[in-house]
Amino acid sequence: MRFLIFVLLTLFARPALAETTLFPALNGDAGARTVIVYSALDAPLAKGMIEGFRRANPAIAVRYEELLTGDIYTRIIEETNAGQKTGDVAFSSAMDLQVKLANDGYAQESDLPMSARWPRWANWRNTAYALTFEPAVFVYHKPSFRNVSPPATRAQFVDYLERNADVVRGRIATYDIQRSGVGFMFMARDQEQFPDVWSVIRSMGRAGVKLYARSAAILERIADGRAILGYNILGSYATDWAARNPDVGIVMPRDYTVVMSRIGLVPKAAASPDLGRALLGYFMSAEGQTIMARELHIAAINPDVSGENTANAIQATMGAQLRPVPVSPGLLVYLDQVKRNRLVERWNAALQGR
Repeated sequence: MRFLIFVLLTLFARPALAETTLFPALNGDAGARTVIVYSALDAPLAKGMIEGFRRANPAIAVRYEELLTGDIYTRIIEETNAGQKTGDVAFSSAMDLQVKLANDGYAQESDLPMSARWPRWANWRNTAYALTFEPAVFVYHKPSFRNVSPPATRAQFVDYLERNADVVRGRIATYDIQRSGVGFMFMARDQEQFPDVWSVIRSMGRAGVKLYARSAAILERIADGRAILGYNILGSYATDWAARNPDVGIVMPRDYTVVMSRIGLVPKAAASPDLGRALLGYFMSAEGQTIMARELHIAAINPDVSGENTANAIQATMGAQLRPVPVSPGLLVYLDQVKRNRLVERWNAALQGR
């Protein structure tokens, strides 16, 4: 275990420089208590939820430290092991690293108002909570599909690429699983859910697929037509882009749809764990989740929240086709370097047609 932690710390070793945003207490008390948030979500996106929390808790200030997912993990471990206090809440899309923090004793149990009613797959021992419901989707350039429907299954995706080889050449996009954590997770789940997924990867390789580390790079190209199809793109970002770009279309795969989540937890060495639980509880509340769904365009998990951009609505439409990634120690398999390297090697081979 110590060796694995050393490997992970080495892997993510770099200065954990945070972009810090301070939100003062609304009651004007300069000496108000402050909740410290370590988060991988951009502060401008998180602002709506933070403002909602401040309105509900006017005597609490918020120090929002925006970090990369690996830096959140590294910083919590290093500060805890040094006997220092750390952030009061950690909010990250790196599901595997968040669960590892909880599994290895770096997070504390948080019994919250919604704990008992939270979906079982999204709650690990009242310690690590999935707070979002974010499907992996196909995205497409609408003007390129005026006379034909976009693919809605992986078999249709392959068929479209093969029948339109000249049109799609160099205009297919997906994540580079060696540089994108969410891309790697989606690919790993694909392998588990669909043994023939390698036919999809080989077809993308033949089509000259372009690989990117960031969702925005893919969606920007879909929006202006440089790319016409994107595979396994994080649905929350796609929804946000589609709301602002009428040429971006979204398809929830009908054969199966992988769903990932951003996980929130209160670190074991939190400076103010009571404030951490207050913020985490707000993020899980109907009010906080409604803000998330409406303003952040990220689907809410809370069962009391209704409307289009919610897990309830997506499940009602997609049913058993959805494959949420459970919050459990099973996620730690993605951190096994031998297995990780094997998947990357097979991915590269499939892209090259082998």
